[in-house]
Amino acid sequence: MIPNQLETYIEKIPKAELHIHLEGSIEPATQLKLAEKNKVKIKYNTIEEIRDAYKFKDLNDFLNIYNMGTKVLRSEEDFYLITMEYLAKAYSQNIVHTEIFIDFQTYERRNIVPEIIMNGAKAAIKEANEKYNITTYLILAFLRHLGAKSAMRTLKKGIEFKDDIIGIGLAASEIGNPPELFKDVFEVARANGFRTTAHAGEEGPASYVKSSLEILKVDRIDHGNRAMDDPQLIQELIDRKIPLTLCPLSNIALGNVVNMKEHTLKKKLDLGMMVSVNSDDPAYFGGYVNENFKEVTKELGLDKEDIRKLSANSVISSFLPENDKTKLLKDIELFDKQY
Repeated sequence: MIPNQLETYIEKIPKAELHIHLEGSIEPATQLKLAEKNKVKIKYNTIEEIRDAYKFKDLNDFLNIYNMGTKVLRSEEDFYLITMEYLAKAYSQNIVHTEIFIDFQTYERRNIVPEIIMNGAKAAIKEANEKYNITTYLILAFLRHLGAKSAMRTLKKGIEFKDDIIGIGLAASEIGNPPELFKDVFEVARANGFRTTAHAGEEGPASYVKSSLEILKVDRIDHGNRAMDDPQLIQELIDRKIPLTLCPLSNIALGNVVNMKEHTLKKKLDLGMMVSVNSDDPAYFGGYVNENFKEVTKELGLDKEDIRKLSANSVISSFLPENDKTKLLKDIELFDKQY
């Protein structure tokens, strides 16, 4: 059990979320609602049936269920709805800034053009900023199993939305899709001013983290669990202050970590690595950011200073301008002193 005071501290401290896939926040009730609205036949008929299906053997098993959930999305209104629902949830958890992965490639095959996705998401982001004072950036994710040519085509489409997309990233199945395959894509992205990130070391080896840094020259690593297998890489991550966006509940749900007591989050934090707590696909993995915080606090024995540090790291690791980071870090410091 977590002491009540510490649990309240987790709930109320200002924080950022940097690793959240938009479609991964579609709750079962919303999935059913949109399926009915858009007359889309899905495999499950009730919330309970959907939740019962969320028992994954590995990442690919999860992606099959995840892709089914995306089929209910058809219109700007749908993308507005799921974006607004996530941002309302984020606000309720005292997330003050979030950076959301979006995806064009999944919808290409269904003739859903990027404008539909972007118009819906942007409308929700604008409304949430006015209503909740939460800032939101979008990151265009490339599905690595679709290959570099598809990623390059998608990047060219993303460039058309340069004013609304802060960065690009690699996502989906790691195994057999090493970072070096996407070298040219990331070079073009950087040349166009995009910030860069890559899922690496979630299920793939430490070498994928190293290649993401050396070949893709990413600003940030998503997951990075397997980095702990390479002492030299650990030191490089510490020295260069490379952010790692950790997703503890996701790691357990997909079997990448056996149980939470074996998660390396606390070890990474104690070593001085720039780690933060994120939810990844919260509707599928059993919790949003605060639930992730609570679980690692309970199982790894985090204290108030650990939670403060992780919250500050989330702001430092963001793609916000430095003056905005400074303001949010002061808000965290003030909260900590007053609590």
